Amino acid sequence: MINQNLSELLEEKVTLDIEGIDRLYLNVYQPMLQSGGGVSAFFKKHRGAVVASTTLMAPMSRAFVADIQRFSRQHDIETVHFKKGQRKDDETKKRLQNFHQEEGVLYIGIAQERFQGFRVTKKTNPETGASFPWLYRSTVMCNQYYFYLVDEDFGPMFIKFSSYFPYTARVNLNGHEYAKRQLEKEGIPYEALDNGVLSCANPERLQQILDDLNETKIEGVIRKWLARLPHPFTSEDRAAGYRYQISILQAEFARTQVFDRPLSGRQLFEEVIRENIDLGRPEKVSLIFNRRITKRTPGRFSTRVITHGVIPTLHISYKTSKIKQYFKEERALRTETVINNTRDFAIGRLLKNLPALREIGFNANRRLLEVEKISQDCQLGNETFERVNQPQVVDGQRASGLKFGDERVMALFQVLCMFMLLPEGFRNADLREKMAQLLGISIDDYSPGKMTYDLRRLRLHGIIVRIPGTHRYYVSHEGLRICLFMTKVYHRIIRPGCSQIMDGCPTTPERPMTSAMRKLDGAIDQMILEAKLAA
Repeated sequence: MINQNLSELLEEKVTLDIEGIDRLYLNVYQPMLQSGGGVSAFFKKHRGAVVASTTLMAPMSRAFVADIQRFSRQHDIETVHFKKGQRKDDETKKRLQNFHQEEGVLYIGIAQERFQGFRVTKKTNPETGASFPWLYRSTVMCNQYYFYLVDEDFGPMFIKFSSYFPYTARVNLNGHEYAKRQLEKEGIPYEALDNGVLSCANPERLQQILDDLNETKIEGVIRKWLARLPHPFTSEDRAAGYRYQISILQAEFARTQVFDRPLSGRQLFEEVIRENIDLGRPEKVSLIFNRRITKRTPGRFSTRVITHGVIPTLHISYKTSKIKQYFKEERALRTETVINNTRDFAIGRLLKNLPALREIGFNANRRLLEVEKISQDCQLGNETFERVNQPQVVDGQRASGLKFGDERVMALFQVLCMFMLLPEGFRNADLREKMAQLLGISIDDYSPGKMTYDLRRLRLHGIIVRIPGTHRYYVSHEGLRICLFMTKVYHRIIRPGCSQIMDGCPTTPERPMTSAMRKLDGAIDQMILEAKLAA
């Protein structure tokens, strides 16, 4: 088989290329009951209790559990007590095979899990000496009730209720399952790929369905099932404003590229791993998530290649979020941005922020694929190479040349390789710290003024672009190619090549280039000797 580069494989061997929301894990909570003061107001002002206490919560919990048991009996729904270590997904898949209704409750699962509830303690008034109850947040163990559902529009999903006050719920649903249901409703033939699509008779319509899945439809299906299932709060509670609100705990944004045959996909992923494991130094690829990493930043920041059997997986991590790239079921390249905390991107958690999150997620996937393609085949024309090395005048502004081989220039190109994946750009300070490290000097010796001068040079040469109305920049498409080419040629050819030509390191095994140069030197010396030109 003739070796093909990444661009050729993605353009010629991909039979289906779609992107959409994959898995969503949502928090359904009472915003007015997230503090001790809010809980106290619920019992005293709303329900008329004299004192707010956890003893008032127990009757509510018993009534809620009784409603769940009654609901199960009335609708003949099986209840499963999950054992420790039991896989809930396996139980659900087993029951889905025998479920033939358009929608309904598949079964109810019960599991003991940790939950953030409220406890009460006594405090003393420093002025009067009188004691009073004080509600505070605490972790408790309680039963969680999983309602495994099949929805006519969203397919399999679940809603998990805590049986303890304030009865926070979790919702899990899948955008690809939603897409499959819509294709079936419209009579469009398709072939499934686990939680994705392997082939589709109308891929344009499939992409449109995925694009149309928005926060309004997601909230609609959640509200529909909240109205059908047992509810811990009465109609009077809800009328007083104690209604559930929806926020995002985890969101997965996926791009799936299906290949014509397994060999094509396997060849591509091997190229991806081989070419990009050291892109801008592995640990720095974490910067795709556009947040500065310091010594005080919590969490692990890494790029890992994991092999299960013979299937590699690329993980790019930052704080609680990550990008995964893997070869799915021997047929498709899945690039997936998983956002576990919206605050990582200075975005709120409410469901209404889903459009902003999907833009970040899809752009991160696209940017990663773009960089992977360019990094493998980053050739430059002679004209571009000369233009980068020569001074430029743009709109009357003069910028000095970016001389190939100059220590500071090469550090600039290398540090941009670290930041080129950022979906929302980078700042002066982001690059300055890394530049000082690469140059081996203190950050004080590489002043903000020097960084501004270098950013101006890069901007006037078209390598970076300033984001309008901000002090942030992003690497241009041409800049991607220039930075990768310059960095790879310098670090993979020039430096190791010169080392080999100059006999390399005497403690390492002789390289072919070193041996060839030694033979060439010997042949030249012999020719000079024979010509009687030796000194």
